Amino acid sequence: MDLFEVPKPALDVAGVQGRFPVHRIYCVGRNYAAHAREMGNDPAREPPFYFMKPADAVVPGGGRVTYPPRTADLHHEIELVVAIGRRGADIPAATALEHVFGYAVGIDLTRRDLQADAKQHGRPWDTGKSFEQAAPVSRIHAAAAIGHPGTGRIWLTVNGELRQEGDLADMIWNVAEAIAELSTYFTLAPGDLLFTGTPAGVGAVARGDRLHGGVEGVDEIEIILA
Repeated sequence: MDLFEVPKPALDVAGVQGRFPVHRIYCVGRNYAAHAREMGNDPAREPPFYFMKPADAVVPGGGRVTYPPRTADLHHEIELVVAIGRRGADIPAATALEHVFGYAVGIDLTRRDLQADAKQHGRPWDTGKSFEQAAPVSRIHAAAAIGHPGTGRIWLTVNGELRQEGDLADMIWNVAEAIAELSTYFTLAPGDLLFTGTPAGVGAVARGDRLHGGVEGVDEIEIILA
């Protein structure tokens, strides 16, 4: 018998009654060249790097999100999210998509001031990236239904104003490559999510702002900061 009842984060899956239990959340850093440049980095095609968010940072389907404490510079980052459905380690890129259950749309919320301070002092990014409600994610669409999107518009508006726009084809490391490299560090498991990076145009948002974004052929998501 459990001493405490701990909520188990899960996401809706389009077209089915069951839900997708979230195990771990991985994120690829600076995976679009234009975003890497706007953050002051060289977008050379070096091996991707990753950071993590706790599973309970997920906000299923979006909706109301509380503006986090200890920041005056909260940023939005719209991303294609990959839902892993098959266990594996050292996965070849040629077979990596066989491990994908489906796809969703997510917003990587970032306390940019805390992240910048961590970078300056050579410290981990956790306080900047891994807080409560830092990962709103839409429902998941099974790859069996929508295929594996390799191209398509990715975009985000704030209060109706277009902030971010790009194409999945602009990724430095595509989905299969990002999964393959990640699996050399961790054994991937059903329930894992992979945020695949964001296009240029990230910026600050404030309480009361309405964020609406999507990925062509996948889904859309909307949140309101409270």
